[in-house]
Amino acid sequence: MDRLGAGAVVILVFVTLLGLAVGSFLNVVIHRVPAGESVVSPPSRCPNCGKPIRARHNLPVLGWLILKGRCADCAAPISARYPLVEMGTGLVFLAIAVTLAPALWPAFLCFAAIGIALALIDLDTRTLPSKIILPSYPVLAALLTVASAVQGDWWALARAGIGGAALFAFYFLLVLLYPAGMGFGDVRLSGILGGVLAYLSWSTLVVGAFGGFLLGAVAGVAVVVARRGDRKTALPFGPFMILGALVAVFVADPIAGWYLDLVTG
Repeated sequence: MDRLGAGAVVILVFVTLLGLAVGSFLNVVIHRVPAGESVVSPPSRCPNCGKPIRARHNLPVLGWLILKGRCADCAAPISARYPLVEMGTGLVFLAIAVTLAPALWPAFLCFAAIGIALALIDLDTRTLPSKIILPSYPVLAALLTVASAVQGDWWALARAGIGGAALFAFYFLLVLLYPAGMGFGDVRLSGILGGVLAYLSWSTLVVGAFGGFLLGAVAGVAVVVARRGDRKTALPFGPFMILGALVAVFVADPIAGWYLDLVTG
């Protein structure tokens, strides 16, 4: 704490708490957006008895622990995924705050929230809703523009535009050549991933894009080995794209350095 400074610690705690609160909202988004429901109203309710969740029980993570994972009215079990999403979002927000410059926080915290919501929606419904993806383009473009203005780095913004267009074109070509492999939701998502990753560096873009395919392949093998499916079993690809992108945000430089050392030997 002495090395970081009290001010830095306070900021990191605040960002983590913000992540927990955002994660609580993402639980609503993940449940309601695919169903075509409003994310604003009505207030959160127990899926079993329909009773509204009391304000004192609606605290991220703590509320679930206080209730011991059960509804206060009907005692029906409440899925552990709710606090896990909240905790996971908080940890990702913290990692972004520790890894990236403060000027990049708004764009990348927003990207992380969007990615977490889309990944879990895709796992649940095998869809990537356009009502989340399409508005994300102008929002992230605006936030990255502000970051470039603050840092005086306009090449990063241009690189983001090039990277987003390039990855979008690559995925679009893949869908044309192998339409059974992925859907147009993945194509629409790829433009966002390409732009955000390329903003950081070309190596981040390459590591993130390749990482999605690698993680998807590993998951496919795991499904076959666990006898939960075969080589023809379809897996939603969006979560692997997003996970690969998030991994690249944090560790692209050491991975790229390791690969260059291996090649140049």
